[in-house]
Amino acid sequence: MTGPDYSTFKKAAAKTALAPWAEKLYERSQDIIDDCNHGHLDMWLDAIAELPEINLSSVDIAGDTIRAGAPQDCDDACREKLYECMQKLRPWRKGPFDICGMKIDTEWRSDWKWQRLENHIAPLKDRLVLDIGCGSGYHTWRMAGAGARLAVGIEPYKVFVMQYWAMRHFLKNDSAWVLPLGIEDMPEQMRVFDTVFSMGVLYHRKSPMDHLLQICGILRPGGEIVLETLVVEGDENTVFVPEGRYAKMRNVWFLPSTSALEKWLRKLGFKNVRTVNVNKTTIEEQRATDWMRWESLQDYLHPDDPEKSFEGYPAPLRAIILANAP
Repeated sequence: MTGPDYSTFKKAAAKTALAPWAEKLYERSQDIIDDCNHGHLDMWLDAIAELPEINLSSVDIAGDTIRAGAPQDCDDACREKLYECMQKLRPWRKGPFDICGMKIDTEWRSDWKWQRLENHIAPLKDRLVLDIGCGSGYHTWRMAGAGARLAVGIEPYKVFVMQYWAMRHFLKNDSAWVLPLGIEDMPEQMRVFDTVFSMGVLYHRKSPMDHLLQICGILRPGGEIVLETLVVEGDENTVFVPEGRYAKMRNVWFLPSTSALEKWLRKLGFKNVRTVNVNKTTIEEQRATDWMRWESLQDYLHPDDPEKSFEGYPAPLRAIILANAP
């Protein structure tokens, strides 16, 4: 079965500062998709192929819920088909989405995160934007909805890439793309992106300094990094390294304080470093739903003390830090 085709991305990228790398990014993305041998790939592609064609009355990628169409655009049988197809792409972690009144209630209320940062970041109008570890592309769509000339999400997990393609079936917008890549696949020292978002990624990196340097290498001089990550309370020398799992996650390596993270960024040459938000994650923001039926935050917290993780460490605390590249 034919998979996603990234040739239109190549054309869109060629009209931006990404032009020198458009062919390489296209070929790498297409090769990864074409060579994918995931056991669920046929089911995912079937689900996308079976999505109904609907004459949509409206599309909205700027609001808190990414919307395609209105309830009157299709009947109940159509919505049942939509539900059947989209359920084959579980788990849906980032959202929410709405297709003709069928709500995809994702694990994360990702719109809450966007609300916390949107009034602090540089306006995205006409900017070239990168969204690292973008998942389904929810925030990538929001970046396009905020006026980005081109919003590029990169996501190595194929099911999330397929979720993007399922939504693209309805949204049909060439300003937002999700490529099946990790940051390691991005050409070094591009120095072209106006804004780079790294949200929910840093604590999964064995070498957080290298991750920040990679971002510096793809930001234009003066471009903005939007860093959202887990932190702990403490001074500029506080860095927590969990032994074993943290909140049942295997791959959490470093949790710095906001002061320590700001210090790291300054040491790497970033300017205008500032923390704009610190927020304790709640079970209203991250929870299991019909669209993500596995364990979620409530299961990751200590059963006798919600102020602690399941292992007894400090409960998840997240911060947003902004800075400008040297």
